[in-house]
Amino acid sequence: MTAKASPGLLGQLVRFALIGGFCALLDLGTYTVLRAIGLDYAPWDTVARAISFIVGTTTAFFLNRKFTFSGGRKDGKGQIGGFVLLYGVTFFVAVGMNALMLHVLGEFAFKPTVAWVISQGTATAINFVMLKWVVFREQGVTDVSPESGS
Repeated sequence: MTAKASPGLLGQLVRFALIGGFCALLDLGTYTVLRAIGLDYAPWDTVARAISFIVGTTTAFFLNRKFTFSGGRKDGKGQIGGFVLLYGVTFFVAVGMNALMLHVLGEFAFKPTVAWVISQGTATAINFVMLKWVVFREQGVTDVSPESGS
């Protein structure tokens, strides 16, 4: 069976943005609902952000695996291990940045949403780079080895 061709960098960016937009709405919706049902004060606001991150990120991983980075898809422990490591790091970045923003931003009506947007933007930038070039890296496309004579 032949490996599925990559949609190219521009195609990957477009797909990543569309999937990311959908998953960001899912994440923000989860965060908003959790805060609305009482997880809106410390430390529960951090728990709400952690849960929303897990919901959005897990959905994004599987959608990106299928539609964005399918050319670099490899089944097995390496991909799952890369996913766990990447999302472990971005989990702490997103949750930590959200907590920091809730602490440093002045009081205003949309403070939790602004804190979420800043934390999500930071995590998203890290995710694209690491998904493309580490977790779903296409073998042989960008790799130059001494054995190839290059």
